[in-house]
Amino acid sequence: MELEDRVADLESRLAFQDDALQTLSDVVYDQERVIERLRLQMQALIKRLEDLQGQVGVADDEAPPPHY
Repeated sequence: MELEDRVADLESRLAFQDDALQTLSDVVYDQERVIERLRLQMQALIKRLEDLQGQVGVADDEAPPPHY
């Protein structure tokens, strides 16, 4: 194989690796955005749950029924 063919092959491989790296980077970025959105939703749900528990009271705080 001549030197020019080897260099062309290496350049081709590098181009494919650059494309694959960019694709992976885009996927990681999208996943980071999804994870952040889910984290915020989870925080909101936890806050709502705590608020509802504060309004209703936790079952452990209630006295046992009179027939006990």
